[in-house]
Amino acid sequence: MAGNSTRRGATTKGKNKTAGSGGRVRRGLEGRGPTPKAEDRTYHKAHKSKKEAERRGQGQQKKKSTAAAVGADWVVGRNPVHEALLAGLPVKKAYIAEGAERDDRLRDILKFAADNAVPMLQVTRAELDRVTGDLVHQGVALQLPPFEYADPEDVFADAFEAGGTGLVVALDGVTDPRNLGAIVRSAAAFGAHGVVIPARRSASMTAAAWKTSAGAAARIPVAMATNLNRAIAQAKKMGFTVVGLAGEGEVVVSGVPGSDGPLLVVVGSEGEGLARLTRDNCDALLSIPIASRVESLNASVAASIALYEITQLRQR
Repeated sequence: MAGNSTRRGATTKGKNKTAGSGGRVRRGLEGRGPTPKAEDRTYHKAHKSKKEAERRGQGQQKKKSTAAAVGADWVVGRNPVHEALLAGLPVKKAYIAEGAERDDRLRDILKFAADNAVPMLQVTRAELDRVTGDLVHQGVALQLPPFEYADPEDVFADAFEAGGTGLVVALDGVTDPRNLGAIVRSAAAFGAHGVVIPARRSASMTAAAWKTSAGAAARIPVAMATNLNRAIAQAKKMGFTVVGLAGEGEVVVSGVPGSDGPLLVVVGSEGEGLARLTRDNCDALLSIPIASRVESLNASVAASIALYEITQLRQR
């Protein structure tokens, strides 16, 4: 129909202008850049798969972190729990899962708990999984209380007052909690007044250390020093003779200098030994004669030998 402006090609009455595209055609011809990857397109199946994989990875990492953090203060599993109870580890709470299968080991645990007034809290398996961070608990677990560290100054003061029998063991870079526990046990056996560990780059009194100490950690103070070399310097000012164990030491361990007064024995790690600054702060480096085909001794074994020799020397 003539004059119908909606017809294709029609003109606006009185203006003689052709209807345009409003720039739509030009914009449509412009490039849109490179095509996004499939996993970056929110509507694509690959994007959903990528997000799901990220969520699973984050969940696994969180689960591992939780288990690692919780595991330091927990003893789980039937044999470890039974051994921990026999070793006299302090118990904050004891848990048993509802419906846990009764075997000889679990019966031993329940009997020990009954005979020694250790309360067992019965919970669902799901709850036990949650509180232990999904560690493999076999239906039973012990939660240990946080370890209470002594002050190094107090340990040194007690040893100094003992005079010729004063003895303290310090650890430099011993990171295995089982070595720490074994050294604590030896220190208690040979009459030491305490063990000093650094706050960093060192094993701490976890369940593994408690267990290896066989209860000795409850009978001898373990102190934590913010700076080990500062603590060593403090001991020297108080009148301690400081000796370090080193394979290349010039003094044989059976001839410990200063054994008639308070002694501080420093034990290094198996791999690295004593740190350079720690060596410099020692009054003497002691060696333990061993066969040439053996490279070194375990840190806890070396500490035990040194403590035994000091005891024998003082008795003589």
